[in-house]
Amino acid sequence: MTPLYQIRPLKYRAVWISDVHLGYRGCNAEFLLDFLRTVETEYLFLVGDIIDLWSMHKTMHWPQSHSNVIRTILGKAKHGTKVIYIPGNHDETLRELSGSIFGNVAIHEEYVHTTADGRRVLMLHGDKFDAVIKCSHLMNFIGNLGYDLLMYVNRLFYKLRRRFGFSYWSLAGYLKGSIRNARAHIRKFEDIVAQEAKHRGMDVVICGHIHHADIRMIDGVLYCNDGDWVESCTAMVEKHDGTLELIHWSDRQVALKCDVHELTPDIARVA
Repeated sequence: MTPLYQIRPLKYRAVWISDVHLGYRGCNAEFLLDFLRTVETEYLFLVGDIIDLWSMHKTMHWPQSHSNVIRTILGKAKHGTKVIYIPGNHDETLRELSGSIFGNVAIHEEYVHTTADGRRVLMLHGDKFDAVIKCSHLMNFIGNLGYDLLMYVNRLFYKLRRRFGFSYWSLAGYLKGSIRNARAHIRKFEDIVAQEAKHRGMDVVICGHIHHADIRMIDGVLYCNDGDWVESCTAMVEKHDGTLELIHWSDRQVALKCDVHELTPDIARVA
């Protein structure tokens, strides 16, 4: 059967993805490949933690699908898509290369984009505003151990659901949204990032890092988090009229045999 992305590509002005964590066992590279092969875009912004160097230092995990993601991104850059890479904390070594261009991919520590309707968008990964990472390396280490365990359970849970014919659903994302302290940490992070954007005179801020996709107004600034490809499989997109949308791509896996324009993904929209 001919893949759907070869029939009707989804066309956007800009696409944002982050927290892919290539090299980590929890990466949903197949979902991301489906997304990248389905969309055509003028701009592709990689907002950090695309490659998980932290995980690769502990154990090497690099299946063919992870190489295919890199190859697909480089292919887009070669054929006219402007690709900007903003490193995160898991690929922070690349921050030393800020201002450089490799394989038509430009590396910047931060970046400002202007939407089709004239709004100024500040893009950054967001780890510099995470109080846990910024203030306590010990807490961060303990948190990473707990997160690795949670993601291991999450992978087992997904395999079980798939065996019984159920669609993708993130147990890790559900738990993060249900625990009071986790919700409070996420809200504090969002407020700090939005305030930074407001201080710089920006209309919109787009980040990643906390693996919690969201789009909402905070004190006059449109806060956008494009989520991740470990738990939620989400991306932020800009339509050609400047509209920003948050797309939950894993919802598309429920009906792969449907036409992509007939499928209604979980989208949060702000005009």
